[in-house]
Formats: sequence, structure tokens, C-alpha cells
Amino acid sequence: MTWISKTRAIAIGGMLAILVALFGTTQARAVGLLTPATGAPSLDLRDHKVDVVVEDGYAITKIRQTFANPHAQDLEATYSFPVPKDAAVSEFTYWIDGKPVTGEVFEKQKAREIYNQEKQAGRETALAEQDGYRTFDMKVWPVRANSDVKVRLAYMQPVKLDTGIGRYVYPLEEGGVDEQKLAFWTAKQTVTGSFSFDLHLRTAYPVEALRLPAQSAAQISQDPDGSWRVHMDNASFNPVAPVQNSGSTATASQDDEEQTMQLQGQPVRLDTDIVVYWRQKAGEPGRVEMVPYKRDAQGRGTFMLTLTPGIDLKPITEGRDWVFVLDRSGSMGGKIATLAEGVAKALGKLRPEDRFRIVFFNNGTMELTRGFTPASPEHVKQAIHDVRSVSAEGGTNLYAGLKLGLDSLDADRTGAIVLVTDGVANVGVTETRAFLELTRRKDVRLFTAIMGNSANVPLLEPMTNASGGFAVTVSNSDDIVGTLLQATSKVTHEALHGIKLTFGGKASTLRIDDIRRKDNPTLYRGEQLVLFGHYWGHGDTTLGLSGEISGKPVSYETRVSFPQMSDRNPEIERLWAYAQIERDLNRLAVLGPNPDVKSSVIDTSKEYGIVTPFTSMLVVRDARFEELAVKRTNRDRLAVEAKAKSKRSAQPVQSVRVDKSRPMFTSPQPSHGGGGSGGSGAFGLPGLILALIALFAGLRTRFARSAA
Repeated sequence: MTWISKTRAIAIGGMLAILVALFGTTQARAVGLLTPATGAPSLDLRDHKVDVVVEDGYAITKIRQTFANPHAQDLEATYSFPVPKDAAVSEFTYWIDGKPVTGEVFEKQKAREIYNQEKQAGRETALAEQDGYRTFDMKVWPVRANSDVKVRLAYMQPVKLDTGIGRYVYPLEEGGVDEQKLAFWTAKQTVTGSFSFDLHLRTAYPVEALRLPAQSAAQISQDPDGSWRVHMDNASFNPVAPVQNSGSTATASQDDEEQTMQLQGQPVRLDTDIVVYWRQKAGEPGRVEMVPYKRDAQGRGTFMLTLTPGIDLKPITEGRDWVFVLDRSGSMGGKIATLAEGVAKALGKLRPEDRFRIVFFNNGTMELTRGFTPASPEHVKQAIHDVRSVSAEGGTNLYAGLKLGLDSLDADRTGAIVLVTDGVANVGVTETRAFLELTRRKDVRLFTAIMGNSANVPLLEPMTNASGGFAVTVSNSDDIVGTLLQATSKVTHEALHGIKLTFGGKASTLRIDDIRRKDNPTLYRGEQLVLFGHYWGHGDTTLGLSGEISGKPVSYETRVSFPQMSDRNPEIERLWAYAQIERDLNRLAVLGPNPDVKSSVIDTSKEYGIVTPFTSMLVVRDARFEELAVKRTNRDRLAVEAKAKSKRSAQPVQSVRVDKSRPMFTSPQPSHGGGGSGGSGAFGLPGLILALIALFAGLRTRFARSAA
């Protein structure tokens, strides 16, 4: 196919993903303490405390939990929670005899063997391991009879802006996609003691609004330096049951005070994601930011480079066909009814000259329409009736569903495939390589809606990136209207295709290597480009960005200075390592088993203290670490990071922009802008929601074609 035909086969997942969440709620399995379904004695989750700091383009999340044993015998605690997207688990600490002991990384099987040996010997031990791509599981032995234990887990992740909007998710809804695990375990997700969630957003750029769509009672405040804080506790998060005022003679203020006191100790349920949005002030400049770390002037440094393009990507208009490819497998569960309503609303807003097809898949495929159907009122009415009659059941033959959707596109018309799935492919073709080959063979841009915290991101993201599209992850706690605005701006504007980044004209004292970034050749409106790398020496270099917009070559450049030393952000080393691990895991998914690549993952994991599918973090007594001759590399790394974090918190917020003297971009970053203020609650009225749906469904858009 030519490049022209490629642009006629556009796949758009974000729009329907947003519609799915617009009209109802879904039932989701929550995180929590796991208890065998046989009815074995269960522990209590006494306390759950979360602290998050977002600064310098990444977030550090620390979770401290207390497990309590109300029974007369010692028990083992097993706690499960979703894998945060793009997060590197860097700390697992277990308090032994009142003293925190930090875990070290071992190969997975070795960690399990030592854990079981320590458990059989009656010694304290704890284990954190990744259960495939779905969840992290923590095991702690023992929780003594009528006693409790305390653990701490920490992870870090890059935090990017999208059209001037930042988003942080603390995932608490487990997606319910692991059927074997669901059959064996039951989850206890109620916090019986204290719960707290605190987030501190520190940024050098003005943030004009911050909100939590699903937690209207969250306490939001702003510091004099412009940073923002979020606080929730038992009274403001998610009480198990509302406290009723029974007194009839007390004043309203007395009632409120008594209820607040009662709620402070009210149990809460960990079954709702916490999603925090913030919006930068409109008109902020396009820019280049860099966060370096280099302790030794003569050694190797690490950097994170973030490009926020200010590029004039013009709106584009033309017509299209619509192909809805929808997952109706059992793992979609309670989402199917909401999905049907979203499709119904979308169909109802199509124009008469549009055409549509609807394909469902589970074990096999099922097309509700007979080829492309004109979007007339009678056809839309019948299609809505048919969609609402579909139930969720069976397995997930994602490959067959996607193939049917791609095969149905008409090369003579601009098409749009709407794909919604959790990606848990378990029927038919399931290998990542086959999906990559399918998208490449059809020469199509794929835009994927990733549903739920346990969705198969290792399959969906490489497939999306290889096609040059973009992926949208959706939580039930998301700001749906805001997500709609972001997705709409991408498919209604030009994009920068075939992007290339270069470092040139380097000083003789500077060498740059080991560049790691998401392998996506297209940059869409509002997206940031983040890459990690290593450097030796110091000095200036020319940074270049090039590509094509509507078939015309464009290029941008600036000068970037790499410092001889910088000790402010040691976490950058782990973030580079996680990017390297992601790269290796993607290679394994595409190429199949490879001992050398697997060894690379294990070696990087051990060196930088990161949990992977092949490694785990193990805690034993300090004396046992010495007996096992284990180097305490992760403990030492955590000490360096803690010192740097404390130093940063005592200093004013710093700008990390590096192109002020020679700006790379002349236009401001794209933004939604417009009104609003800090706070929580709903964003917009139903009329606004429907108007936005009409805007998206009615826009006759297409990506601009490049010259053949």
C-alpha cells in the first residue's frame, strides 16, 4: 500500500473508550488481602497510607500498610494490587522487630525458594513479585497471632502532559481478567483502621486547576509557591456505609461535627481508582526540559529529556466510514451494558451520509450489520436495539475481531476503526508478533482503547506503537469529558509523522548513548515526547527534531547543555532502567524466548532494584542477608534517593527547561484552556457531554496525506 492508502485506514479507539464510561458505572474487582476461597481464616487490612510527590516530570508513590491478625494462630498475608502503568517498583520494606528492612532483587524462582525456606524455619520474610502483566502480589510471613505487621511499597513513573493536562492514577480496581486467580482467591478490600491519600504537585509552570472526578469530597489546597496538595482520609474517600445522624435535637453544626468524628474512623473500601487531573495555564510555551543525574564528574550520567512541542498542527476535515470492533468476552463483565449505551449514543449522532459497521468478538466474531450501513434514522435505531441485546460471555479472540474490522475497510473512503478491549487474548491467535504482523500487513494506524487496570498493555501498546497510532487508557474514575477533548484534538488535527531525534555537533568532552523511548514514529497534537539516555563528559550539543506534516518536511532544533555533575534526581537512573526493561520485554514478546534478552532484563533489574516478570524483591532479616552474601545495592540506592528527595522538598520548585535562550519551538503548547477552577466533582453538564459527542461523531476528519 502507498502512504496515501494508509491514511485512508485510520483506526480510532479513544472516542469509544470515552463513551463507554459516559453512561453508567461498571463493577470491578478491587485490590486487597487475598483469602483462599475455601474459607480459611482471613486477616484484616488495618491501615492504608499513600503519599505521592509529582515533580520534575515523574511521580514517586509510597504506600504503607498494616496487616492485622485477629486469630489465635500465625498466618501469612497475601496482598494483591494492579500493576500501575509505566511504573517501576523500587522498594519493598518489612518492619521486623520494629525496624524497617528493605528488600533486594533476586531472580523469581530463587526468591521464592528463599522465602519458603525462611517461612519453614519460622523466620520473618516477605516477597513482592509481579504476576505476569496484571498485578503485583506481596506475601508476608508471619503475621503473629493477635498482632500486626507493617510494610511499605514504593514505585516511580514518568508523568506526561497531554494537551496541557496532567493525569495521575492510583489504581485500586483490579480488572478481573485472571479467571484462575478469581476462582482460587477472594479479596478483602476494606480498610478497618485509618486511610489517607496525600499528593503534592510541584511544578515550575502555573497550574490553574486541579480536580478529582470520582472523589468530590477530596480536600484540595494550593501552597504560596504555587504547588498543589490533595488530601483524603476515612471521612472523604469511600466509606463502607454512610453514617446516619440519629439525634433530633442537636443543631446542624453539631450534627456535622459528630458525623465528621464518626467518619474519621469509618472503614473504607479500596475499590475506586483515584484519578487526579491538573491543567496548566493556557498559552505556555513549547519547550525542552531535561532532568540529569551524574554523581561522578568522570563517570556516566543519566538524563530524562521531555519535548513539549509548540507546532502548528492545523485542523483537518473529510468524511469517513465507522467500524465498531467491540469486545463482548467474559472479562468485559459489567462493562458491556455501559459499552452498549456508549455505542448507542455515538450511532445516534452520526450524520446521514456516514456509514457504519458493528463487529463483536468473544470466542469468535459476530457482525451485527451486513456490510456498511447508511446512518439513516431507521438503520441507527435497529443497530442500537441489536447492540443493547448483546451480552458478555466466552473467551477473547481479539485477533479475529481486529482482523475482521481491518478487512472490512473500504480503500476508496476514509475509514475509522473503533476498537475497545481489555486485550486479554486467550482464544485463537494470542502471540504479540502475530498482532504486529496483522497491523503492518494492513498498513493501518491503530488507536487503542485500553480498558481497566489489568488490561493486556504488553500486547496493546506495542501493537499500537508499531502502527503509528496512540493508546488511551481508561479508568472508571476518569474525567470522561476531559478525555474526550484530548482524544478529539488528536484525530481532528494534523500529526507529525516519521519523527526523528538527533544529537549533533557535540563537544569533544560529551558522548550520548543508550537512548530509550517509546517506539512510536508519530507525534500527535498535545503529546509530549519523553526519552531517557546516558551521557559521558559534559558540554553542549544540538538537539534536532524532524518529520513530516501533510507530506512536507519540517525540522526544529536547539542547544542543550549537559552538566558535569548533578545530584538532584537520582531516580532518573531507575526510570532509564525501566525503559530498558520495557524495550527488552517488547523484544521477547515479538521475537519469542531469547536467553540473552531475558538475561538483560534480569541483570538490569538487579542492578537498579526493579521488580519484573523474571525477578522479585525479597526481605529477610539483615543477618540472613549477610549469611546469604547479598549485596545491599537497593538499600543503598534508596538511601541516596531519600536524601535527594528530602533536599528537593526543602528547596523552592525549580524549572528544568533547557531551551530558554534558544527556544526549539515558536508556538505555544496546545491546550484546552478556558475557565474553571480547582476542585472536584463533575466537569460539565449533560448537554455539554452530548454536544461533544455530536462534535466528534459529526466531524468529517482524516489525517493529512503525505506525498507518494
